[in-house]
Amino acid sequence: MNELWQRLSAGADQLLGVLPSFLAAAAILVAGYLLARIVERWTDALLKRLNFNKVAERGGLSEAMGRTGTLLDPIHAIGKLLFWLVMLVVILLASTALGLESINTMFGTMLSYIPTLIAAIVIVILGMIVGEFVRALVLASAGGVEGVPVLARLAKGAVVLISVFMAVQQLAWRRRS
Repeated sequence: MNELWQRLSAGADQLLGVLPSFLAAAAILVAGYLLARIVERWTDALLKRLNFNKVAERGGLSEAMGRTGTLLDPIHAIGKLLFWLVMLVVILLASTALGLESINTMFGTMLSYIPTLIAAIVIVILGMIVGEFVRALVLASAGGVEGVPVLARLAKGAVVLISVFMAVQQLAWRRRS
């Protein structure tokens, strides 16, 4: 009975030693969640005042988002993106409060990879834009010659394929360094 009491006492001591860290992490998560929601609402309100949906529609962003099957408009998509970026930082802070350095290292690696990922996405988007330009150029220059629409689509596909390979190379280069 004495041994059982000692084990329970040791377990309670360990639990009380960890409890402040858990409470601090929980407080960080709750406060961070509230902050992330505020940032999301402010972003939505600001972009609505700037008529961002109209700008996105003129730029073709709304159409591209519609093709992905998302129900979010561009304003809310950007708001959600900022929400999750803030939450990522909050999770990092909470894991630091818990003393989980491996999670910090993993998130640090992920965060350092984001600029490379954005660069790869921009490369593909620019490739699609240039591909559409090349397609229109081929169609305009060849007139009514038979087979030109197929050739124009092939030219666009080649440009997009090259941009995809460039994006993959960008991602692979970041991985090596």
